[in-house]
Amino acid sequence: MCVHRRLFTMTKKKSSSTIQALYDLCADTFTQSSASPPSPNAIHKLSSLLDSIGPADVGLSDPSKEDDRGHGPFGFSSFNRVDRWAQPITYVDVHEGENFTMCIFCFPTSSVIPLHDHPGMTVLSKVLYGSLHVKGYDWVDPPRIRKPVGNDNSSVRLAKLAVDKVLTAPCSTSVLYPSSGGNLHSFTAITPCAVLDILAPPYDEFAGRRCSYYRDYPCSTLSTEDEKSDIEKEEEYAWLSEIDTPDDLYMRSGTYTGPPIDK
Repeated sequence: MCVHRRLFTMTKKKSSSTIQALYDLCADTFTQSSASPPSPNAIHKLSSLLDSIGPADVGLSDPSKEDDRGHGPFGFSSFNRVDRWAQPITYVDVHEGENFTMCIFCFPTSSVIPLHDHPGMTVLSKVLYGSLHVKGYDWVDPPRIRKPVGNDNSSVRLAKLAVDKVLTAPCSTSVLYPSSGGNLHSFTAITPCAVLDILAPPYDEFAGRRCSYYRDYPCSTLSTEDEKSDIEKEEEYAWLSEIDTPDDLYMRSGTYTGPPIDK
């Protein structure tokens, strides 16, 4: 009797936090043998659970008051008001494993994560607080690659605009897939904001999932006359050129302070 009661208590404790429930669902969804991308039903379950998560569920404090006093979302004062605009983006590792990664990005106002890709990956993103501009592309299929005249060192590839909007919390979870939904995207913080990301499978350079950065050029600037006549709405397309990791990508590691996760 006592043993049964103890087991029940342990099970109840494990399921007491929303972030634990999210981890458990991810562990069940993203396995070595699971389909990639997951089924629509699996994505719906994950999105519904993510939709219910707020800052307090992952140990973040209310930024609407603290950020304006020079404090970060974790409630500590590491920058004064003068240099608050030079604050880095804070990366918080919630879980890192072979099948999926859970992490949080905390953005100061006007900070940017440049255009980058997620090769072969499915990513679910939930804005926890604040407002974030998201711009995302997907590669045109079949691939259209060319070298601009006068540029011998790099090529450009045609991509179609998939997402260009501002997300303001509370809002629904966004999902991108290996070839749709804006797999190549950039983030720009309109206000102090935070995003909870689930990446499956995670980045792994040895498995061919290296994060690459890009610069986008308006379709009209690099297209030939034949290409222009072949594209109906030029504003919906862009030429992307791979670049080195930007020098001004300013990021630091933060510590996860939310409810413990039983793995």
